[in-house]
Amino acid sequence: MSKKRIGVVLCGCGKFDGSEVHESVLTLLAIDRAGHQAVCFAPNVNQYDVVDHLTGKPTGETRNALVEAARIARGQITDLAEARATDLDAVIIPGGQGAAKNLCQFNITGTDCPVHPEAARLVLECLDQGKPLGAICIAPSLLSAVLRDDDRRLKLTIGTDQSVAAKLTSMGTDHVACPVRETVVDTTYKVVSTPAYMLADNISDVAAGIEKLVAQVIELI
Repeated sequence: MSKKRIGVVLCGCGKFDGSEVHESVLTLLAIDRAGHQAVCFAPNVNQYDVVDHLTGKPTGETRNALVEAARIARGQITDLAEARATDLDAVIIPGGQGAAKNLCQFNITGTDCPVHPEAARLVLECLDQGKPLGAICIAPSLLSAVLRDDDRRLKLTIGTDQSVAAKLTSMGTDHVACPVRETVVDTTYKVVSTPAYMLADNISDVAAGIEKLVAQVIELI
């Protein structure tokens, strides 16, 4: 297989207010080990909030999601507004609360959450063009929110959290309970999801699920 360009959508840096660092780095590593190119994007907006990751408490600061995500991407990152599915072979979205605060606000307002317009556009472009999507941890909430008023019904997982699963179901998603090291593959729409830190107790479990997700996304290209 020729070298593929796989978009990785980030949204800050840190599990409480941005992209989960382990999930993001493991995604980048798995793509590289498979011999493909990760292309990082993040929205050029202020984060919903900034959280002190030592105390878990909001700081009242203002930080930009693109600038913070550049920490993970080692500066090799582009404004999400410039991402086009036609230029990519697949897109993967790591978790972290930023995915449900900055890309959408599922963790803030629930099932009626607003979605960042560029994130919604890219997801719909991928689905319309048959480009595979990967969603890790809480990131399936973004896909559910994007397709809330769409006839397409995706099979997704966030693990085994029944309350979160019920919310995704109410938005039109077919939620499938899934162990932490496994994935759920929607072959109709070419979407793969894995629970990661929605369920994991350790980084090894997260790595196993993400490595499988990346491999399956690549197979669907």
